[in-house]
Amino acid sequence: MEQIGIIDMGSNSIRFVIYEIDEYKCYKEIQNLKIPARLSTYIDDEGAMTKDGIDKVLETLKRFEPVVANYELSSMRGVATAAIRNATNSEEILDAIKEHSIFPVDILSEEQEAYYGYLAVTNSMDVPEGITIDIGGGSTEVTYFKDRELLHSYSFPFGALTLKKQFIKGDTPTEEEWKRLRDFLKESYRSLSWIKDKNVPVIGIGGSARNVAQVHQADISYPMSGLHQYEMTAKEVHDISDELSSMSLKKREKVDGLSKDRADTILPAIAAMEALIKEVNTKSFIVSSRGLRDGLFFELLLAPIEVTHFPNVKEESFYQLSNYYRLNLDHQKKISVLASYLTSELVEHDLVTLSKLDMEHLRLGANVFYIGNTIHPESKSEHTFYLLTNQSIDGLPHSERLAVAFIASFKSKSQLKKYADPYRPWVSKEDLVQYELLGAIIKFSFALNISEQSIIKRTEITECDKEDITITVTYDGDAFFEEEQANKYKKHLEKALDKNITLTFNHV
Repeated sequence: MEQIGIIDMGSNSIRFVIYEIDEYKCYKEIQNLKIPARLSTYIDDEGAMTKDGIDKVLETLKRFEPVVANYELSSMRGVATAAIRNATNSEEILDAIKEHSIFPVDILSEEQEAYYGYLAVTNSMDVPEGITIDIGGGSTEVTYFKDRELLHSYSFPFGALTLKKQFIKGDTPTEEEWKRLRDFLKESYRSLSWIKDKNVPVIGIGGSARNVAQVHQADISYPMSGLHQYEMTAKEVHDISDELSSMSLKKREKVDGLSKDRADTILPAIAAMEALIKEVNTKSFIVSSRGLRDGLFFELLLAPIEVTHFPNVKEESFYQLSNYYRLNLDHQKKISVLASYLTSELVEHDLVTLSKLDMEHLRLGANVFYIGNTIHPESKSEHTFYLLTNQSIDGLPHSERLAVAFIASFKSKSQLKKYADPYRPWVSKEDLVQYELLGAIIKFSFALNISEQSIIKRTEITECDKEDITITVTYDGDAFFEEEQANKYKKHLEKALDKNITLTFNHV
C-alpha cells in the first residue's frame, strides 16, 4: 500500500489531498482538505506578497501538519501557482515555507500548470478533441488537445479574483463594467489563433466551473450525482450567468450549489467561460472535477511504467471499479462473453436490432452486473443502481453512466420503470425498451454462470418462429444450478422479445 500527498497552493485556495494506491494499482482519494486563503488579495502595489500573505501561507500549511501524522506518506509534492509565481518576492516566500513548514513546495511555470490540467482531463475523460479552461484566482490556463495530445497551451495573467478586482468595484457589476470585462476577455482570447471557431467542447476545470454545474443541477432538480463530465449547452451557461448577475451578493451567497466563498468571484469566472465558449463557437461545455492536483497524481502514478496516459480511460475506470468492490473478474468476464454469444444469435435471427453503442453498454453492464451484491445480496439490484448513479465513472458521460446503471441493475421490467421515474425528462420510452432487452440478456447470461464455474460453453438458437424460440445451451460438467436459474430468469427475456423460450441443455 502506498500513500501520496499533494499540496495545491492556488491563488484562491490551498488544498491538501492524499491518494492511496494498493498492490493492484487501484487508487482512491482518502483525504481532501481545503482552506480558502485567497493569496491574490495579499499582493501589494509593487507586486510583492505582503507579510500578512506569507503568514497566511504558513498558517495554512501548519493546519495541515497534524493531519499528515495520521498517514504513512511514501511521497509528498507541493506546488504553487500564479499568486506566488507572479509575486516579486517569490523566493522569500519559498524560503519561509522551507524554514517553517514540513511541506516541500515548488513553483509551477505557466506551461506546467496548463499541462497538468490537460493531463487530468485526458486521463479522466473520453473526449478525443477539446479546449480546456482552468480559471484560478490569479491566472487562467487554456489548452487545446487532439487525440489526447497537447497541441497548444497558454496562461493568461488574470483569474477570477484579479478580474473582480480590476473590473468590478461593487458586489454586482454594472452594465458598463460587464461590457468592459467582456470586451477585455474577447480581445484576450482573440490573441490565440488556435481557438477561433474550433467548434469542439470547452472543458471547464476548477471550482468555478464546478459551481456553475452545481447551480444548474440544483435549478433543474438533476437526480444524478456527480459533476465530472457533466455537460451543459452554451445557452445553459449563459442562463446561469444571467440568473446570478441579477442577484445581490447576499442573495448569491444563498444560492443552492454555489459555494459561499465563491459568491463574489463567480460572475467574472462565468464571463471568462462564456467568452471562450463564444470564441470557440461551440454549443458544448463539459465540467471536469479533475484538475491540476489530479494531473500531478496521474504523473506520479504512471511514471514507473514510463507513460503519461492510461491506454483507455473507460477500461481503466471499470478495472478500478471492479477491484474496489472486489468483483470476481473471471465471473464478470464470463457473463460478458455469454451475453455476447446470445446477442449475436438474436441479431443473426433478426430478433433484435442493436447499435454499436448498445453493444458497448451491454459489455460494460455485464462487467459490473449486480455490483451491489457486495453491499448486500438481498438488495443487490437496488444497491447496483444506487452505486452507479451516485459516483462518477471516468470516461463515461452522465447519459451513458445512467444507461449502464439501468442495465447492470436489471431485476425486472417493473423495477426498471421504478428506477426510471426520477429520470423521465432524460430517458425516452425507446431507451427503456432497449435497456430492458439488454438487462434481460445479461441477467439470463448471469444465470448461465450462477455457480461461477464457467461450465457453459456456448448458446445457440436452434429453432425460431413467430412465437417460439429454442435456445440450446452446451455445457461441460454439472450444469444443474445453471439450468435451474436460467429457467427462472428466461421470463425476462421472453417479455423483452415477446417470444416463448424453450431451453435445451446439451452436455459436450
